[in-house]
Amino acid sequence: MSDENSNFDEERIRFGARIRFLRLKINLSQEDLAASSGLDRTYIGGIERGERNPSLKNIVRLAISLGVSPRELFSGSGDD
Repeated sequence: MSDENSNFDEERIRFGARIRFLRLKINLSQEDLAASSGLDRTYIGGIERGERNPSLKNIVRLAISLGVSPRELFSGSGDD
């Protein structure tokens, strides 16, 4: 069970890094991303730090705001 939780934590961290990478790539602040996606800035920060587990609805909101498909949020390591 702990291996499973560890893998989940790693995936959450990787997802958050990808969000941050894509946000910075288009020169958006967390505040800008929050405003365009209808989410709170502290929630965006929690996602980027791997502390939050966003719902599918919020994943789609983030993808639209970042100008990518939801699938692209799960590809790459966050620094490519």
